[in-house]
Amino acid sequence: MNMVAEVRAFNRFYTEVIGVLQAGMVDTAYSLTEARVLFELATLESAEVSAIRDLLDLDPGYLSRILTKFEAEGLVSRERSAEDGRRQVVRLTAEGRETFVTLDERSAAEVRALLATLTEDDRRRLVASMTTIRGLLTPQARPVPYVIRAPRPGDLGWVVHRHGSLYSQEYGWGAAFEALVARVVADYAERHDPEREAAWIAEVEGAPAGCVFCMRKDDETAQLRLLLVEPSARGMGVGRRLVEECVAFARRAGYRRIMLWTRENLTGARLIYGKAGFVLAERRAGEESGKPVVDEIWTLDL
Repeated sequence: MNMVAEVRAFNRFYTEVIGVLQAGMVDTAYSLTEARVLFELATLESAEVSAIRDLLDLDPGYLSRILTKFEAEGLVSRERSAEDGRRQVVRLTAEGRETFVTLDERSAAEVRALLATLTEDDRRRLVASMTTIRGLLTPQARPVPYVIRAPRPGDLGWVVHRHGSLYSQEYGWGAAFEALVARVVADYAERHDPEREAAWIAEVEGAPAGCVFCMRKDDETAQLRLLLVEPSARGMGVGRRLVEECVAFARRAGYRRIMLWTRENLTGARLIYGKAGFVLAERRAGEESGKPVVDEIWTLDL
């Protein structure tokens, strides 16, 4: 795959979707850059021209021409800074704020119309993908918040799908592993006792990003199963929180211990288990999709 060509193709596609190449944004006389300047001025009570220039990375002459146009149309006012007479402070006028509101409302209406053509699941996938792109291209961005919640309709299918897809990509495990996950999830869905079994979904920006299940092994032993964290959510503490939820539930449910089955090459998960207090109790050689693996049993007294 030519990655450069793919990125450029996406850029061309998306600029067409949002109408960037049209003469004016959302049927107005203002370009995308002019609309961004209005947006930043509406967000700030007032700002030095140099701050707007740095924020949007604009050529000084280009920004000056935009502000001159806005001033002639009565959208902004400019004055010398009280702290430094060499600097200009710019702010929106009442008419400028009305113009911004028009732009903002029309832009929001266009996005709502775009989203209306998609199903709820597709809207979640779209927003999650956009969040991933922003996160990857803005490495210094603030950590994205997440929530831990109970499964909703459709989430159990997501658990099977993501286990099958992710473990195939990362470890080469095939259909037999996905079938095992499907059986565990089906057993939980059909026969779980809400008093003694539970499941949790981690959600980031409206999309599932992780999961874990607490299931009955026997009357005194709970089993932590199907811990998974999406690659895009790793490093956020999601796995640790999911394990904590599972262990806390097992204690409340009256189990005396909790155990789990994992594999030696799942180093990230093993690190989380160790920090949560689990200890390695058993190791044995195994096989997955024709590949040798080392199966492990970890336990924690409650």
